[in-house]
Amino acid sequence: MDANDVLALGLGVTPPWKLVGQRLDTSTQPNQLHIEIAAERGALFPCPVCGKASKAHDFAEFTWRHLNFFQHHCFITAKVPRTDCPEHGVLRINVPWAREGSRFTLLFEQVAMMLVREMPVLAAARIIGITDQRLWRIVEHYVGKAVQRLDLTRLKAISLDETAAKRGQTYVTVFIDLDAKNKPVVFVTPGRGKETVAQFEAFLAEHGGVPSRIVEVVCDMSGAFLAAVGATFAVTVDWFHVVQMFTKAVDDVRRAEAKQTKLPKALRWAILKRADGRLTNAQAEALAELETSGLLTAIAWRIKEMLRWIRKADGIQAARWRITHFLRHASQLLADEAILAPVRKALASFENHLERILQRWSSNHSNARLEGLNGLFQAARARARGYRNTTTFATMIYLLAAPLGDFFQSI
Repeated sequence: MDANDVLALGLGVTPPWKLVGQRLDTSTQPNQLHIEIAAERGALFPCPVCGKASKAHDFAEFTWRHLNFFQHHCFITAKVPRTDCPEHGVLRINVPWAREGSRFTLLFEQVAMMLVREMPVLAAARIIGITDQRLWRIVEHYVGKAVQRLDLTRLKAISLDETAAKRGQTYVTVFIDLDAKNKPVVFVTPGRGKETVAQFEAFLAEHGGVPSRIVEVVCDMSGAFLAAVGATFAVTVDWFHVVQMFTKAVDDVRRAEAKQTKLPKALRWAILKRADGRLTNAQAEALAELETSGLLTAIAWRIKEMLRWIRKADGIQAARWRITHFLRHASQLLADEAILAPVRKALASFENHLERILQRWSSNHSNARLEGLNGLFQAARARARGYRNTTTFATMIYLLAAPLGDFFQSI
């Protein structure tokens, strides 16, 4: 077996194609290995539409970047014919070593996709020696094709939430399959609010899903989300966002009261945690001092802590009974102090969404998984030092957490 046979075997070149030459250019850094491939004289080629064997009409030369040969950059050059099909006319054929329209070989793109899953795109681009813009085009092509193949015919329960795409008011909304054990993301779209739900409905229909089969949607208490989702789907307000709403209200009260009164040290972070959670000694002392004080922050904190008592209800009727007592007791605790306005607002929102909150006791699902995924997405964003736009961020979310399967199955 000579050198050409070895290279041809490594490249996967099959008849009517054969390797006819190679040249190492040492005048460039890094050095470049140029491999020339040609078709056998008089060979027939399949029509790119019907596959019928046809004669070559003419040829044009193209070059593709291939995997490095040892430390050398490698390029493949070939004269590619246009076939003269009696039915479909003159068309350029597709070569077996590269996808249509790409100037990279399939093996090069496969390695690129493997690297991108493990590191930021910019770092992967440096390793393989191309610009990050060209690598993004590869990633977006394969992720886009894989997303087109998603089958949503069995989708029954979803969760949705927004995540920041960059600094400022720039978001993407992520939809996940709550029944999926792995890779649950099914749809990502720029923006937030009711328009994202409409986009999901259209995407669902395109991929075999039926809105009437979605028996549950878990989301936060965003008015825009609830208005859009509630018109089509059954909605469960996630308990995580209930606690988050009251925790923010407590912190708002603390901030306002701190401008008027000296508060215990370490209180800022202590009130954001559970009373029986992992507290430092300073935080535990701050909570103990808070409980014995007459501070308005103490009232807000006690109301927030009562949510844990509600959460432990073992059924929907028990939860309803506890919530009734919670609302009555909270109203008695709240004075007309302006500083407590954030807690009154949280209570009003809680009461307004009560029936959707109660669905939590009839459901086995929560938004906790999506919140965890949001941490993964934000970590990827931080590692990449941000993304140019929401499209690239959405592409990365699909790559990290969507069931995309084998990127090269359709090649």
